[in-house]
Amino acid sequence: MTILHRIADGEFEARNLFPVGAITEDPATGAAAAAVGAYLRILGLVEPPARVLIRQGRLVGRPGLLTVDIPAAGGIVVSGTAVRIPVP
Repeated sequence: MTILHRIADGEFEARNLFPVGAITEDPATGAAAAAVGAYLRILGLVEPPARVLIRQGRLVGRPGLLTVDIPAAGGIVVSGTAVRIPVP
């Protein structure tokens, strides 16, 4: 389940929860960030070309920052940083 909250113009905080196993939240979800970019473009909520920032992982101590570039046409480009999740 992905939860998205706008924290400023062009900036969001996201949570991608999966309460199964030892790891309960993804600190940076590129696929979900790309979907958000496409969603914003399709609904006309951004004026392409546009860039939005998605912060994720803060609440689990693994802060990530994803940059989503939204061109007027074509794909979505996601880049950014994250903190590795140690696998138990």
